[in-house]
Formats: sequence, C-alpha cells, structure tokens
Amino acid sequence: MEIHEIRYFLAVCRTLNFTRAAEQCNVTQPALTRAIQKLEDELGGLLFSRERGNTHLTELGRLMQPHLEEVVARTTAAKAQATRFLRLESAHLRLGVMCTIGPLRFVGFLNRFRADHPGIELTLSESVPVRLSDALLQGDIDIAVMAKADGFEEKLRAEPLYAERFVVACSAGHRFARRNSVAMQDMDGETYLQRINCEFRDVLRDQCEACGANLVRSYRSEREDWIQTMVAAGMGVCFLPEYSATHPGLVIRPVHHPEVSREVCLVTVAGRRWSSPVASFVQAIRQYRWPESAAAWLAPEG
Repeated sequence: MEIHEIRYFLAVCRTLNFTRAAEQCNVTQPALTRAIQKLEDELGGLLFSRERGNTHLTELGRLMQPHLEEVVARTTAAKAQATRFLRLESAHLRLGVMCTIGPLRFVGFLNRFRADHPGIELTLSESVPVRLSDALLQGDIDIAVMAKADGFEEKLRAEPLYAERFVVACSAGHRFARRNSVAMQDMDGETYLQRINCEFRDVLRDQCEACGANLVRSYRSEREDWIQTMVAAGMGVCFLPEYSATHPGLVIRPVHHPEVSREVCLVTVAGRRWSSPVASFVQAIRQYRWPESAAAWLAPEG
C-alpha cells in the first residue's frame, strides 16, 4: 500500500467520479484506476461499486475511508514537522555539559544562540566526561562540552573552544586572599575540600606531591556548590577552574610553579552526520568570541 494509492482512493471518495478524481490528482484515469485496483487487491475486496452514472463506496470502502484518511493526515503532519525541524522552527538539541564547567562562562553564548535560533529548544544534561562520552556514542545526547586530562578516544572528535587555568579558591579571610597568586608548594598543610568530579583531580594531586605539598583532606563532595560554599565559609581551600567560581564570597587566585590548565572542547561523534540543529550549534559556538577574564587579581606575580 503506497501513499499515492491512498490519495487516489480519497479523491474518488470526494468526487465519486474517476475522471474528476484523476484530474484532481494530475494523473490519467487509467493510472488512477490501476492504483485503485492494486489497493483493492491488497485489501482483498472492492472499494467502489461502478455502475453507469453511479459510482459509490462499497461497505469495505466505507470501512476503510476513515482509516486511510488518518494515514494521509499523519503523513502530512509528519512532513510538516520535518519541515519545521529542518528550518529550525521546531527543533530539539540535547547538549551535554561537564559538571565542572561554570555556567557564567556560557550565559553569553547561550543567550546569543537563543536569539539567533529561537526555534531550537535546548536541553542541558550535566555529568562527568566518561558518562558524557558514553551518552554521545549511544545517541542519548547530540553534542557535549567537556575536557579530559588524558584526551578523548578515537571515536570522538574534539574541537578546542578555550583554555582555562586552575586557581586556588579560599575565603576572604584566608592568607591566600592577600596574594596575587599561589605557588603549588604553598598548598602544603592546607585543609583541602575535594571536588570528586574534578577531571584533573589526579593531575593536581601529582603536582602537589611533586612540589612537596601535603594537603590535609577534610570534606569531599560531588556537588560543586557545596564545596564552594564551604570554602567561602572558611572551612578549607580547593582547586577550581578559573571560570567555575559562582559563590559570591569566594576568593580565587591563580596557581603557578607549575601552572595547571585544561582545554575545554566541543565534542561530537567522529563520522556521524549532524542534524540541522547540531550543525547550527557547532557553527555558532565556533564563531563565538569567548570573553577574557578581566579580573586584575588573576594576573600572576611579576
């Protein structure tokens, strides 16, 4: 059963005349008649009774008419939905974001993207890099923004967006707050609040150990907001990516000797064709000019 056969059938239902139905469908009457006969063969009975000057639906024809009308209506609706999607008038995009990326860094871009593509509904999913990678490969998300200390697997394609230094976060009353920057060895003996989901956790630990800095670990949490709140309350210090600080009472200072940084990337599945929403997002984020940090206290000591 093909959609054009159904359309021919419905045209005859409306006109009860094979000649006029063929004209409406822009086909010859023999072609329309053959299509109706093929449809009758598939359904197993006559759909129309054709008498001289009197064409009318059979009982089977009357039974099939509402069902076939629904088929055409659903097909038309599906095509309309596809057209709106391709024109980005009613499209959905699933974006995965690494949970250690601060939202303030992306507000400007997301605001611009929404203004330029008001028809795209964006769903943000937050997780760690391993889970985001799996979600990408399984098709649960369309695209991801994340970083990995040891790089990405071959099945994924990563495009750098911006580099981000790690900083030390402390309270306003901490001794680090009176400095312009903090050497890694100065972390020795500090009470440390561990961000469990930090993808550079092992790198930062190794750098501390290499500099002879022994951290006094106290609290651990998967929640970035909890760690930042406890740091601001003076319960300890932690390492943070410089654009991830969101708590208003937090003081951050860049780390040096050595400096540690990460590369935040736009990640897609290598070789997978992009939908229109994904292609629009990729183009927009590639062209976006990420603002530089203007905080004077982030400048390292001279």
